Amino acid sequence: MTTRVAIVTGANKGIGFAIVQSLCKQFDGDVILTGRSEERCQVAVAQLQKEGLSPKYYTLDIDDLGSIVKLKDFIKENYGGIDILVNNAGISNKVGTIGERATTTCRTNYFGTLNVCNTLFPLLKPHARVVNVSSMASQEAISKCSEEMRSKFKQPNITMDELTALIQQFIDAAQNDDHEKQGFFFKPYGMSKLGVTVMTFIQQRELNSDPREDIVVNACCPGYVATDMTLHKGPKTITEGADTPVYLALLSPGTTSPKGDFVSDRTIQNWG
Repeated sequence: MTTRVAIVTGANKGIGFAIVQSLCKQFDGDVILTGRSEERCQVAVAQLQKEGLSPKYYTLDIDDLGSIVKLKDFIKENYGGIDILVNNAGISNKVGTIGERATTTCRTNYFGTLNVCNTLFPLLKPHARVVNVSSMASQEAISKCSEEMRSKFKQPNITMDELTALIQQFIDAAQNDDHEKQGFFFKPYGMSKLGVTVMTFIQQRELNSDPREDIVVNACCPGYVATDMTLHKGPKTITEGADTPVYLALLSPGTTSPKGDFVSDRTIQNWG
């Protein structure tokens, strides 16, 4: 019998680390901790091993398509498919011009996540669970886009190509600090996570007609968590931040709700 497997991106510290920690205690299969630095992955795994847990690790840079393809090949050869995928890796770049921040933040948070999904989704097994870690910032972003721009993102039948074009339009407009005039929210992080949330809605709609049964994708906000990204200002611990992502990763077979939703504190949120 093939061993089941859960993959968590951006997991050598912070919320991702806590997600791996929790899955190791609850998931009946291998849990693979991934991150860009092999050294930091090894340190994280050693820390979890001291707790009696047995995660595995794989070096993954979601900004590098070649790195993602190598992970796909490794998973295909060793597991045959994927049972759980948690897209947690992300950045919040606060350095440089608005154009530079828009480029780097969206490159990782939107395009990197999309590349992971496009590469690994063919390996999803029936009953697989996918969790795209988004943010409350995506709610703020959609609410503060212009009415015209908001309607574009909220089209019921928006395609991934159309969404990607909108995110690219935001990046291009930000190069000239023209993004607000075009109707976008002014913060790159919020726009990148808006993209992740809408990406999730599209993915579930597409998977609903997939021959593999019961594949569920949800986006979530882990809450305001004290991590390096928040300069350790959030009121939640990383364990508390991992709660909703892990809940979604372990949704029981046949789950109809939440499914293709935006979830916070285990509750479906009205988005936008």
